[in-house]
Amino acid sequence: MRKIFTTVLIAAVFISTAFTFKTNGNKFNVADLHISWEVVDNNYQNKNEAVTALVISNKGKNTLPAAGWKFYFNSGRGFTENAVSGNAKINQVNGDLYSITPTNGFKEVKPGESARIEYINDDPVVNITDGPEGIYLVWDAQPDKGYSIGSFDIKPYKPTYQGLITPEIVFDRNKAIADIPADQLPKVFPTPVNYSETNGSFTFSANLHISNPDGKFKKELSILDNDIKNLFGKRSTNRYSDNGLTLEYKDGLANEAYEISVKSSAVTIRASTATGIFYGIQSLKTLIPATAIAKAPASVQIPCVEIADEPRFAHRAVMLDVARNFQPKKEVIKLIDAMSLYKLNVLHMHLTDDEGWRLEIPSLPELTNVGAKRGHTLNSKHFLPASHGSGPDVNNTVGTGFYTRADYLEILRYATDRHITVIPELETPGHARAAIKAMNARYDRLAAEGKKDEAIKYLLYDLNDKSEYRSVQFWNDNVIDVSLPSTYNFVETVVDNVIAMYKEAGAPLPTIHFGGDEVPAHVWEQSPAYLALKATHPEIQNTGDLWYYFYGRVNQILKSKGVRLSGWEEMALRKTTLDGANTYVPNPDFTGEHLQADVWNNVLGDGQEDLAYRLANGGYKVVLTCVTNLYFDMASYKAFDEPGYYWGAFLGIDKFYSFIPYDYFKNADVDKNGIPINKNLFIGKQRLTDYGKGNIIGLQGALWAETVKSTDRMEYMMFPKLLALAERAWGKNPDWATEKDTTKAHEAYKQAYSQFLNILGKRELPRLTYYGNGYNYRIPKPGISLQDGKYLSNVEYPGLAIRYTTNGKDPDAKSKLYTGPVTYNGGVIKFRAFDLKGRGGNVAVAGE
Repeated sequence: MRKIFTTVLIAAVFISTAFTFKTNGNKFNVADLHISWEVVDNNYQNKNEAVTALVISNKGKNTLPAAGWKFYFNSGRGFTENAVSGNAKINQVNGDLYSITPTNGFKEVKPGESARIEYINDDPVVNITDGPEGIYLVWDAQPDKGYSIGSFDIKPYKPTYQGLITPEIVFDRNKAIADIPADQLPKVFPTPVNYSETNGSFTFSANLHISNPDGKFKKELSILDNDIKNLFGKRSTNRYSDNGLTLEYKDGLANEAYEISVKSSAVTIRASTATGIFYGIQSLKTLIPATAIAKAPASVQIPCVEIADEPRFAHRAVMLDVARNFQPKKEVIKLIDAMSLYKLNVLHMHLTDDEGWRLEIPSLPELTNVGAKRGHTLNSKHFLPASHGSGPDVNNTVGTGFYTRADYLEILRYATDRHITVIPELETPGHARAAIKAMNARYDRLAAEGKKDEAIKYLLYDLNDKSEYRSVQFWNDNVIDVSLPSTYNFVETVVDNVIAMYKEAGAPLPTIHFGGDEVPAHVWEQSPAYLALKATHPEIQNTGDLWYYFYGRVNQILKSKGVRLSGWEEMALRKTTLDGANTYVPNPDFTGEHLQADVWNNVLGDGQEDLAYRLANGGYKVVLTCVTNLYFDMASYKAFDEPGYYWGAFLGIDKFYSFIPYDYFKNADVDKNGIPINKNLFIGKQRLTDYGKGNIIGLQGALWAETVKSTDRMEYMMFPKLLALAERAWGKNPDWATEKDTTKAHEAYKQAYSQFLNILGKRELPRLTYYGNGYNYRIPKPGISLQDGKYLSNVEYPGLAIRYTTNGKDPDAKSKLYTGPVTYNGGVIKFRAFDLKGRGGNVAVAGE
């Protein structure tokens, strides 16, 4: 147990000014504090630890006292309690919230001066995501109020760790990418099953006549009509053009299949379902060049083509976490637009977690009144604590926010019109702190009113439970007590509310996702409710058996309402032992229940590389959400200025593109630290059987949002990786994935990957620059190479512009365009890639 250090503030009183504190007759404004974070030693005493520093600068006119306050901040890392600078202590509060308390070694900070707190991180620093975030100050005399500091910044750092990706390495990687002329690239994306270009072109214009002779596709016709209006800035029907577009029913095609025939005078899209027609329209839209989207044209020429197409996988999903950090309804709609364009058809919304409950349930108002708000609190009675950098003010847009019932209905209707199924995820029993604290608040309110029976009706936590545990994310109070009858009242009420919303929206609800991951050891062990249940249920011998009891009951609730249960892989596993060691096997209790398991855990070197295949071979319907290849929130590569987590892998767009669903061992090359793997780690692992292949129902890219603080960052992490996900989920199994000859497979992959990157750089990224008002996709850092006294530069996506400077300033959209080698005459040369709007990516520096 760490000792908590406290200090006493002498002669302190607060005055009414929002950010000022009065001590010894002097006012101090917290907004005058400016803090920077820097790496001091990334291998402290050769212990694989880092010393980092907070530099606290006083930009105001009054002195920051030496005591009487604490800093609070968020971090996903652990720390040694005593600062090596000898002037502060760092203590974990709960979850990712820490406090910094000054000790006797801390000196007051006068105007214009700075103080420095150096402390030890449990692990080395890899990238900017490892820095603290959301720092704010709390005065001891007013412990319930937090004050934001003036500013925070991260100082540049040049790491030397193993696996570091430098501009020189990037250059060598980019050299393998062939530059393919735009007119030689396929004009439809994702890649159709059958595609051919014929002679001629078709002219699109605002008065294009659309017909739907069978009358079966009225909704799709309406959406297409609106797309044409958005393209040309108007929709003229007064005098139709001679060219026409027909939406035609054709019997016998698969559910999502379509055909397109573009001739010089007519376009015909055929399908047997509205879904197929819709996907044909999306392909037609990708035939339109991006230049037409940039500025409303008088007309647009598209090539004459013949296409017959259908998807490889029926389940093509994106998981969006809005619980950790919230995303507004408008951004969800924008994501749906991109998903529909690239034929992704499932939006898995992670609506609840420890840090937030984001869906209004009118009969349980505390879920959003308490569970959808974050600010400075140490008891979570009225709202949740600051997490993931959300700060002390409850009126923030990062940690606070939820979808009203009307908002969610709008999302459901919008998605359904675009043939996207929205799967709601309600995390249980772990990752449930927001729900637990919300129902505790409900209990307190009703108990105070003398309504004890009503108060306990939805309680999720046994008030007398003394169990001690810590979750992977460091929470000690985030697991629902599944022994309580009130837990199932809660589940059924929430499920009924969700089902009612989907019914009102006319949206499909095939499944509700109930989470199920990362329940820590020692939970429930001292719960009176568990002990009482155990006494009356002989099948429950230990707390591990509560797992099957809970999901068995939840499954029955859902089945009775015509909804299927889905969850993360732990839901489908049973704990057992093998040669005395703990292990997991597919749970035979649920194999006949048609449960769906989203499997993320295949971290290379951690021992569960074959988990998805074991579950599929064991009879579970599996959605591959593999962290090694399909996590949007993982950093693109190992470099200090590249944001994102990296605990599971470093994940560039190549990892998404190279993913082989039926044999993801084949292209595995580096471990979670970016170090080449030894293929022997796959010895003894289960391969996917032909029976198991039938249980792989699809792929899912996942964006966990701990590091996502804005809509721009959300788009940066998701795009353009989302397009590689779409290619793997929709496109047919590529030849390079099944080729047994390693040399031939490598060459085939190299050619296919070059084509994909050219399609991105020359067609789809320009499209995303303007489509839906533009997406903040990641623009890669250029590669650099010094050869014969000259600097060469290249970029991952052929077609992007590279600009450079020689005066030490970062390049901007007006800097000199790179067209060939740049002579090096000493000094610093900086290179940067730009999109068509002049938005730049990270800067590559040469000559340092």
